[in-house]
This record gives sequence, C-alpha cells and structure tokens, in this order.
Amino acid sequence: MEDHKDPRMTVGELLSYPALRMRLLAGSAGLGRPVSWAHVSELDDPTPWLLGTEVIMTTGLAIPRSAAGQRAYLERLDDAGIAALAVSAQLHVPPLRQAFFDTAERRGLPILEVPLAVPFIAVAQEIATAVREDVGHRLGAQLQVFGALHWLTSEKLDTATLFHRLERLSGYDIHLCTPQGRPLLPGVPAPDPSAIPASVDAPPTIAGGFALPVPSPGGTAGFLIAFEREGTRPAGLAVVQHIATVAALQLAMVRTERETLRREGAEILAELLQEALSPAAARRRLLRHSIEGEIALTVVRGVTEDAVLQALEDRPYLLLNRGEDRYVLGSPRLGEAIGTLPGVAAGTSRPFLPGASLRVAQREALWAVSHAAASGRSFVRYSDDATGRWLPDDPAALTALVEHVLGEALRYDAAHGSRLVRSVRTWLERDRRTDEAAAALHIHPNTLSYRLRRFGELTGRDLSATEAFAEVWLAIRAAGQLGLLD
Repeated sequence: MEDHKDPRMTVGELLSYPALRMRLLAGSAGLGRPVSWAHVSELDDPTPWLLGTEVIMTTGLAIPRSAAGQRAYLERLDDAGIAALAVSAQLHVPPLRQAFFDTAERRGLPILEVPLAVPFIAVAQEIATAVREDVGHRLGAQLQVFGALHWLTSEKLDTATLFHRLERLSGYDIHLCTPQGRPLLPGVPAPDPSAIPASVDAPPTIAGGFALPVPSPGGTAGFLIAFEREGTRPAGLAVVQHIATVAALQLAMVRTERETLRREGAEILAELLQEALSPAAARRRLLRHSIEGEIALTVVRGVTEDAVLQALEDRPYLLLNRGEDRYVLGSPRLGEAIGTLPGVAAGTSRPFLPGASLRVAQREALWAVSHAAASGRSFVRYSDDATGRWLPDDPAALTALVEHVLGEALRYDAAHGSRLVRSVRTWLERDRRTDEAAAALHIHPNTLSYRLRRFGELTGRDLSATEAFAEVWLAIRAAGQLGLLD
C-alpha cells in the first residue's frame, strides 16, 4: 500500500517559521506532533474544551508555581493530546522548575517560548493558513460519511465491510464496545480496556484519537474509539461524530433483526415441542437460524431471560419461555455456557439431529434440570447419568416401572401432601448419607429416617437390600424422565 505523508503541519515546522522566532525549551522528541489549531488559555485545566493536536498558548497565568503543580499541569495537557505548549517570554511565567522540564522531556511534549514582540495572533494566523488545505479534505470526508446512510439502505453491507469503508474515508481505526468493554457490533473489534472512557461525560479527546458515546433509545449503548491511522489524513472530530451516529443506526438495525429472529425462533421451538412440523420443515427452519449438525435441548431455571441471552451472546439458538422455565435449542455446548450463570439450574438432553422429535429430548432435559436443582448443581447433562442409559425411551414402559415400584408412595404423597418419594430421591442422590440429605431437605435426620421407613412400608421395598435399592433407583430415574417428580 502506498504510504501518504500526513499533510498537517508539525510542531517542528511551526518552530522553523522565521517570522515567529520561537525557540524550543524542552520536549524535542515531540517535534513531529501534528498541529491542527492554536488556542489561548489561562486556565489551569483547559482540557474539557480541547479536541487534541492544539498548540496551547499562555502568558504564564495558567502555570502553577510549585514543582508538583507544574508537573501535573503538563501531564493534564499531554493526556488531552495537545501538540505543544507555547509560553510568552517575560510576561507572567513563574520560575519554571526542573520537574517542569523533566516532565516535558519524559513525555515528549514540546515547550515553545514565544518572544514578547510576537503576538499570539500571529502564531494562530500562521497555523490557520497551514491547515486551510486540510479543511477541504475534512469537509469531503464528512460528506462521504453521510453517504454511509445510503449504503445502509441500498447496498445492505455487512457491519464489518461498512466500518472498513468508514475507516478508509476517515483515516481512523474504528473500535466499538459496550460500557463493560465487550464487542458492540459483530465484525468491529473492541478496543483495549484502557481506552474506554470512565463516563459518557468524559472529554472526547484521548491519546491518538477520540472516544465518543454511541447513543441508543435506552441510554448509552457503548463507545466508539477512533485512533489515527499512520500515513493517513485523519478527518477530525466532526467525522468521528458522524461515524458514531452510523454506529447507533447500525446497532438499532441489528437489534431489530435479532428481536425478529428471536420471536420467530420462539415460535419454531413451540411448534417443534408440539410436533407440528415435519422433519424436513424442521430442518429448514433450524437452518434459517444457522442451527445444523448435532443439537440438544436445554431447560433453564433460576435466572432471567436477559441473563440467558447474555450468556449465549451471538451463538445460534432458539429460546422459548414456558412459565419459569427457559427452553433453549442449539449446540450441545450451549448448556455449559448457561451453567456459568450465578444461581442457575440447567439441564441438557442427549444430542440429536435436526428433524428428530423433541419428545424424548424434552423428558431428558426436564429430568436433568430437576436433578440439577435438587442436587444444587448449576448444570447437568442427561448423558452424564450412567443409570439412565439403561432405561427405555418408551413412555409406556417407563410408566409401568414407576407404577410397579413407586405407585403406592406417589399416591400417598398426593393424598397427604407428604414428600416421601422426594426424600428417598435426595437420600439416594447423596449416596445414602442421611445427615447430608436431611440438610438438603431442611429437616432433622430423625425425620428423614422415619420417611425412609414409611416409604419401605408402602412400597414393600427394604432400601438396605441391594435388589430393592437398584429397583427403586431406576424407578425414580424413570419418574424423573416422565416429569412426575418436582
């Protein structure tokens, strides 16, 4: 790529103007800094009113007298991205401390001395004349960025291509992020966290560029960070502000499209659960949402829909709310991502291929999420259950097993509001450790022992016998698959 020289005036070129007769006091390493304007300020902190690359001129009233104050003054100006500090000789400049010169050298911030006979307006006029050529370039860039609104509607560019064009037009590397530093739009990188402003009210100028908020109807959606690209002609703050507006419009379009797809996905998942779609139609609908290959059904409890959406980010999925449960269909790995949420209980079915009935997967996911909630785990895969692999998929066979082993105890629980079967399940899940199971059930160990005896009396199964233990355990797993246990 051809390397273009930055046409803007530099501090070194300004220093070379014979009519100005300025001399360099410190900061020679910064003579290559570009100059965009000159501004007189006698404030000790003019940074809220600066855009960067200005030459700040002062008679000395703004400069503190102490060494610490002078150091902090220069650091504030340099952090705001000024090109140089020009001080008028023999007016109100206090004695300049060694810390002042050391800070200028360390930061490469040029300190220029303006002779008393040279008015500040002369310096400003020379700079204005030098930058006049660049004004036309900036105006042209602004008009072309306005053209991006046309691209959005006519060319249907993807986000990455759109912002690559804006980078070439503006002369900046563009980054977008949420206030927390996550990517804001697909295809546009997030910046280094150190570049993100502390608040939306922070000055727009940062070292090497600008940082601007990206507005949205609900408040600030994030930030646009623009860094000057080496060898280009940066188009200035006005152009970056227009790009932030384009980013806000693109974000609104992306969010609208996502919401449309989310609602459509909920309808598709509801139809799949009701077995209202043929296998071929199911595959077509899922492919439209980029869901293909092995998939799994996950049921989620204990967290909000927004929390689930945040955990899934931009991965393809279908989401349906059913009461307090969230049904998620997609990659078998989605359950792991959801399982990282605080306070969640999630259960995932065995993997299956698109087009297959969700009847078995739903039973498996409901059993897994119930097992997760009962055991205090955040995530359970049905396939992790070695015992469940020996159970049939046929609901009639599972129902017969449950009735044969647990029928009397289930009817007793329903009639008396007791929890014998749940207590036995919790005790077995904790490897028959009575104290631990009682704590999980929030009852006294003696109460649990009574419930175990009463269960044995009703079912005719002695839980100390291996054969009875195995039979009860399989029946409880079958009841879980059928959704008979809470």
